[in-house]
Amino acid sequence: MPVKDFMTKKLVYVSPDTTVAEAADLLREHHLRRLPVVENDQLVGLVTEGTMAEAQPSKATSLSIYEMNYLLNKTKIRDIMIKDIVTVSQYASLEDAIYLMMSRKIGVLPVVDNGQLYGIVTDRDVFKAFLEIAGYGQEGYRLVILADEGIGVLSKVLNRLSSANLSVKRLVIIERKAGKKAVEIQLEGYADKDVLKQELVFDDVIVETLEKTVKKPLS
Repeated sequence: MPVKDFMTKKLVYVSPDTTVAEAADLLREHHLRRLPVVENDQLVGLVTEGTMAEAQPSKATSLSIYEMNYLLNKTKIRDIMIKDIVTVSQYASLEDAIYLMMSRKIGVLPVVDNGQLYGIVTDRDVFKAFLEIAGYGQEGYRLVILADEGIGVLSKVLNRLSSANLSVKRLVIIERKAGKKAVEIQLEGYADKDVLKQELVFDDVIVETLEKTVKKPLS
């Protein structure tokens, strides 16, 4: 799963000559926490709520409100931006991007190839990707079964689902303790939930949950 399939592509960005006051207005207007800094179509920095907060005068300052506003309108983003930026290629795997964010303890990765900014990956993009991969927000059914190592339970389940005219939209396997695996399957179609569960149990399948899911927007 490449980063380009999950990154935010519609970007709001600033230039190094944007003032801190203008950047702060953009953050508030678009409900953002960070802004890429772009010059001549190249990523040159990153500015965040934190870096802008540090650029503001202390609450203990003797400056008047007019003097503080004057200062913020004179201070340029180039003076406070983060220049040492961790980036990722749009062709890198999403898993590698998430690991990079975790290991570097950062909440955003600009997506850059040959110096050009193509998008960003934020913690929100990661959460949304997880929901999409798990099939959350899709109408149908979510089935979770428990399986032992080396036993062909999945083939029996898939045969039963096919007989019930249900199609598999997503399938996630999670390791559990003592050699058990939890298999979560997002299904599309219609079936009698109680009858389906009885049939699976009859096939010696351990059904942990079987629930109907409703369509939900993820954006």
